[in-house]
Amino acid sequence: MRILGVDPGSRLTGYGCVDLIGNQLRHVAHGTLRLANTSGKATVPLEERLFKIHEGLSRVIRELAPAILVVEKVFFAKNAVSALKLGQARGAVILTGRIHELEIVEYSPTEVKQALVGQGHADKDQVARMVELLIGKREFETSDASDGLALAICHAHAGKVLSREGSEVSRALHAASGRRSRKRMSLAECVGATAKAREAK
Repeated sequence: MRILGVDPGSRLTGYGCVDLIGNQLRHVAHGTLRLANTSGKATVPLEERLFKIHEGLSRVIRELAPAILVVEKVFFAKNAVSALKLGQARGAVILTGRIHELEIVEYSPTEVKQALVGQGHADKDQVARMVELLIGKREFETSDASDGLALAICHAHAGKVLSREGSEVSRALHAASGRRSRKRMSLAECVGATAKAREAK
């Protein structure tokens, strides 16, 4: 199963792609679509940036051929104008995914942080470190790219795609499920449980 995560933005849109092969997560690609300057007033009209999202993301989809596109949900922002622009960027991402006949899944930033780190108020550095722990050390040009990967990994975990059997992490998750039946373990907790299991041997 190939999953593409997209962190939409009106100036930078990050993406990350992973393969789920059995119980193994494998990094495929990540990157950033640069749509406008990142400091000062944007010099590229918004309608042009939205078209760039469609064009750039279409190229990524054609190259990587994912089955699922995961996008960040709208969140409430203090700046109404920024929130509106983000909403339009999300619309361009979702429309592009549907044009390419991909399944669309959405998660809030809090859900992603909870799934990967174990608490919904983790910062971007904590999320990026967890992403690297799961897929190996990577160079991220922007935090948007690591956020795109985090979305894809979140769906592999929280979207119930991962099997509960067959790998050390999955067995640790399964063993702990009796103790935490009301709350899904985060990937950070799974990795911690696996490390403890290794030390006990």
